[in-house]
Amino acid sequence: MARAKGGSRLRELHARYDEWTARHPRAADDFASAIRELLSDAGLAFDSVTARVKTWRSLRIKAMRRGDDGEFAYPEPWTDIHDLVGVRVTAYHSNEIPDVLAVLGDSLEVLRAIDKTAETRISGQFGYGSHHLVCRVGEDAPPGLAPYRGQKFEVQVRTVLQHAWAEFEHDIRYKSPDGAIDPRIDRAFALAAGLIELADQQFDQVAAILDEERGEERGEVRGDGADAVELGAETLPGLLTLLLPTVPRSKSEHYAWLEELLDANGVTTVGDLRDLVAPERVAAVEEALKYRFQPGHVRIIDDLLLAAFGADHVTRTGKSGAHPAQRPARLRSRLAQMRKAGIVG
Repeated sequence: MARAKGGSRLRELHARYDEWTARHPRAADDFASAIRELLSDAGLAFDSVTARVKTWRSLRIKAMRRGDDGEFAYPEPWTDIHDLVGVRVTAYHSNEIPDVLAVLGDSLEVLRAIDKTAETRISGQFGYGSHHLVCRVGEDAPPGLAPYRGQKFEVQVRTVLQHAWAEFEHDIRYKSPDGAIDPRIDRAFALAAGLIELADQQFDQVAAILDEERGEERGEVRGDGADAVELGAETLPGLLTLLLPTVPRSKSEHYAWLEELLDANGVTTVGDLRDLVAPERVAAVEEALKYRFQPGHVRIIDDLLLAAFGADHVTRTGKSGAHPAQRPARLRSRLAQMRKAGIVG
């Protein structure tokens, strides 16, 4: 009888899984893109965002798990299993993680949050460090996730070092027959985890020192004829660090796109850029958009261009970037905020 019940559960689950995956063939890309855009839009620096949809084999194995009492751990597997879609966010250092969690909490319904790092520390052990969220796409779905309203999914947030440790440890344990691990390997993993925690703390300290240095100085671009020098993707990071020392750098690969945005609006020289980032302009944009987090170079320049050129900036650059389908709506939303604040006509 129990076997028949289990078979019926699996047949129903398999049918729902096949129907869902057929309806959402790009689910992994959709979730990764949406979360990536949320974090980028908030001006956060992060290493990567990836997503995956659970395979049928993996879902089936999880659905058949039983507790100590012999009952199914997930009585209604389609609704009780929350990681059909799994998203992973890796940050450069642990000080960035609270901001990532805050952005996700603002844009999604967070049903449960687990700090694996704190749990491990409380237990007096070293090991897997990560923040786990069980989220749901609400009615006010982020751009790109409207077809998934009501969908639950899991998000892991951890540092690059935590991710490397977890992936290697997972690979070693899964390759071991019957989960048998030499005690020396356990000790080595524990030691590595402790060193990783120390390294993350040092990265946090480096980030704090850099933030302090940015706040102490405002550089100037000097030299005869400097204003006539043409801009390029290679020089933009250094120039913007001098002109906007309190604004963090963006990812290196994004400056080529930033050059495209500037060029599309005729901002092609150091002098043009200096005028665009005048302190009063930056202050007006920051007041209008009320950033929760300090935006990076690319986001602040994009918004300064929007404030300076209005709807023309949307027309000129709306179809550029990694996600052209979502960009025009995002720009128009920000433009509406600027108009409401009275900084754009």
